[in-house]
Amino acid sequence: MNNAFFTVPKPYNEPILSYMPGSPERQALKDELARQSAEVVTIPLIIGGKEVYTEVFADVRAPHDHGHVLARYCVATEKELRLAIDAALDAKAQWAAMPFEHRAAIFLKAADMLAGPLRAKINAATMLGQSKTVFQAEIDSACELCDFFRFNAYFASQIYGEQPLNSKGVWNRLEYRPLDGFVVAISPFNFTSIGGNLPSAPALMGNTVLWKPSSTAVLSNYYVMRLLMDAGLPAGVINFIPSRGREVSEHVLTHPMLAGFHFTGSTEVFSGVFTTVGNNIRNYHSYPRLVGETGGKDFIFAHSSADVEALSAAMVRGAFEYQGQKCSAASRAFIPASLWEAVRARTVAIMETLKVGDVCDFTTFMGAVIDEKSFDFIAGHIDMARESQDAELICGGYDSSKGYFIQPTLIRAYKPDFPTMVTELFGPVLTVYVYDDADFDATLELCDKATAYALTGAIFARDRQVIAHMERALADCAGNFYINDKPTGAVVGQQPFGGARASGTNDKAGSALNLYRWLSPRTIKESFVSPTDITYPYMCRE
Repeated sequence: MNNAFFTVPKPYNEPILSYMPGSPERQALKDELARQSAEVVTIPLIIGGKEVYTEVFADVRAPHDHGHVLARYCVATEKELRLAIDAALDAKAQWAAMPFEHRAAIFLKAADMLAGPLRAKINAATMLGQSKTVFQAEIDSACELCDFFRFNAYFASQIYGEQPLNSKGVWNRLEYRPLDGFVVAISPFNFTSIGGNLPSAPALMGNTVLWKPSSTAVLSNYYVMRLLMDAGLPAGVINFIPSRGREVSEHVLTHPMLAGFHFTGSTEVFSGVFTTVGNNIRNYHSYPRLVGETGGKDFIFAHSSADVEALSAAMVRGAFEYQGQKCSAASRAFIPASLWEAVRARTVAIMETLKVGDVCDFTTFMGAVIDEKSFDFIAGHIDMARESQDAELICGGYDSSKGYFIQPTLIRAYKPDFPTMVTELFGPVLTVYVYDDADFDATLELCDKATAYALTGAIFARDRQVIAHMERALADCAGNFYINDKPTGAVVGQQPFGGARASGTNDKAGSALNLYRWLSPRTIKESFVSPTDITYPYMCRE
């Protein structure tokens, strides 16, 4: 067998296509949207590389047209979940033994297939099933997913190259094994790229995975699964199992061979997983690795020296792109009284230009929120603000007659602990608290301590000394921190993403830090000339 140290191609961020009128990518996407809109796809489970059909089905509906069924998907129950566990464990030894360059090649190939012939298909599924505009789908299901595949392969090769020091006559080696068991990946609805990354990052490092996609992102995630299979992923390495969270908790998370859990979703669910694992800790073959990115109550904090136009633009984009359904979306803002009237006028003027509607209309800025449950929760808080003496509903509203549409909503809270200032809404609602300029430092402390979260945050100021002061004061309340920019839009390889406190384990998706979590290193020491004498020099007689 020939041997060499192979170099993974240096990664690059996938260029964002413009979809300008007359462009080939625009026409290709419109054609694919029309094709997918005219069909109802039947989605099976994929277990051990085989399609598995169940008697339990659920629908995938377009959020912006909730009467439109896009797909029907099979739902895994206890029987299929146990089959998936067996398939993952059966595939483990052969997958872990596959040379890294061949594992990496699968994901590098998937990136190029996604960037080229499958771009329109997966973008269209993301737009229709998750109500993303063309731009929001492009930066997610095309560009970011390509980036995850390429950068993870590169980071993994760097990890494998890290080796310990040696002493004379000794060769020390560090072997990077996968975890001992299987990994469970539970992915959210809001990013197709996260759906692809959560199972593929552990798989790249030699693990086998059970992937439970969000029930409201099954269509696009299924196409990602088929993409990986077409790129050469062996049977059983990733098993695609749309299912109910309760059954996964009961039948999968308690299994003795659970080795890891990769999650993006609510703080409540992740806390429940910790509880389940803790209650079963003596039953596991090894201590499971729990990696999660959870909730957020992300902020924008402005100083009196801030640029009003830049601040207002960041508030609108940060709060309302993809209907505020980003973990990083701005949902609370602290504005000094000296700037408030100018900021209010500028922000409302921009908001009045935003078009809300069908994402197949390329002039749309916002689509619908993901489902009825989300719509009702957000609408209830808008009503609360409208009726409360402690807040002012500046603009906004909702209508669910055709789709789950929440208008971009701006609220002014007169109390810093008003519910919409502290509760994660996960929708296009931005609440502003106007503080007296003299209370700058006290309000910084309030921003830090008002919520349990610590995901993203942004500050706006032109005074450099003030910027440095704000950066120190808010050091612990955001894992991704932005200066004079909106708190969204982290790019793989540039801004590794994740937060702490109630926002997760801060293992930074899209970086080497995350990949370390899916490894179990083994240290190997080889002595070239083994000692035969058991005595030491100090033992000599005087």
